Amino acid sequence: MATTVADVMAHSPVTVPSDAPITEAARQMRANDVGDVLVLDGGRFAGIVTDRDIVIRIVAENKDLNTPVREAYSDQHLITVTPGTHLDEAVQLMRRKAIRRIPVVEGDRPVGVLSIGDLAIERDQTSALADISAADPNR
Repeated sequence: MATTVADVMAHSPVTVPSDAPITEAARQMRANDVGDVLVLDGGRFAGIVTDRDIVIRIVAENKDLNTPVREAYSDQHLITVTPGTHLDEAVQLMRRKAIRRIPVVEGDRPVGVLSIGDLAIERDQTSALADISAADPNR
């Protein structure tokens, strides 16, 4: 059974620069079948933008689709873990903060993402969430 975030996280996270247009983030999500991309500012981890962020902060506000990614994510209260973080600690943090994805970083470099889907597959393989998370993408 997995004990650390590194055992469960999605490795090789998808990243975009903070000045990229929001359409680039959306294209990367589609191409990589993910619901988030990690944002880099000057090569350093700056935040995470999700498909929901794009809808709420860009589309619903009628902003131009060339708006930079930095305007779609919130960098306030950014929660991260390291690959060595104990899995139980990460689960508790996600519960307490009510977050579905948590960036995994080493220093200022992103190395992965831990999602509730990853946790479902690891912890309860018979759950509906595990089945959905392990299924082929809808295209």
